[in-house]
Amino acid sequence: MQPYEKTNFTIKNWAEEDRPREKLILKGRSALSDAELIAILIGSGSFDKSAVELSKYVLGEVNNDLNELAKLSVNDLKKYKGIGEAKALSIISALELGRRRKETEPTKRDKIVSSRDIYELMKPHLLDLMHEEFWVVLLNRANVVLKKVSISAGGISGTVADPRLIFKTALENMTSAVILVHNHPSGNPKPSDADVAITRKMKDAGKLLDIPVLDHLIFTDTEYYSFADEGRLS
Repeated sequence: MQPYEKTNFTIKNWAEEDRPREKLILKGRSALSDAELIAILIGSGSFDKSAVELSKYVLGEVNNDLNELAKLSVNDLKKYKGIGEAKALSIISALELGRRRKETEPTKRDKIVSSRDIYELMKPHLLDLMHEEFWVVLLNRANVVLKKVSISAGGISGTVADPRLIFKTALENMTSAVILVHNHPSGNPKPSDADVAITRKMKDAGKLLDIPVLDHLIFTDTEYYSFADEGRLS
């Protein structure tokens, strides 16, 4: 290993926008170099090198190849002045997470194009239930499912759906549209007066918040009722 060149130029002397942590916050992660990202991991440098300078030095020793860096052990990294066991473990852990991410297939998200898609999506959650549950399906602008959220569970004859809770959940998840779903354990998909009333209430709230209610599906084990298909959401 090459000897260090002594310098008194530390991160504290940098312009704020050039410090790794501040730069990440101000400009985003893609604006940082590999050395700057590693500097954030190790937190501090040595007596005569800043964290970024130390990171650049270590990367230089492996020809700036992150794959080669990932092969180094804790003891290998500890050979560099300024890197102790804790810093070595941070580097190794981060690189291992990156490796595992590469091996993980991105989760394919469901896209809703029909009421049947909603029914199939909710089967794992509502099939064979002996009590009512109310769910909301959160969608992005392309009608891709962001999340399925259980709002409430009740008895055999009913459950409570609070519009405030539903749209609070939608807003927190940056939702573009929602689909309401609840089941009828009786097996009768026909909407009750209460179902019609809550659908109207939800639709009006969605218009106010610019988060449209695209459908309200009443689920049974063998069939379903879609307010959208029946033209009752227009």
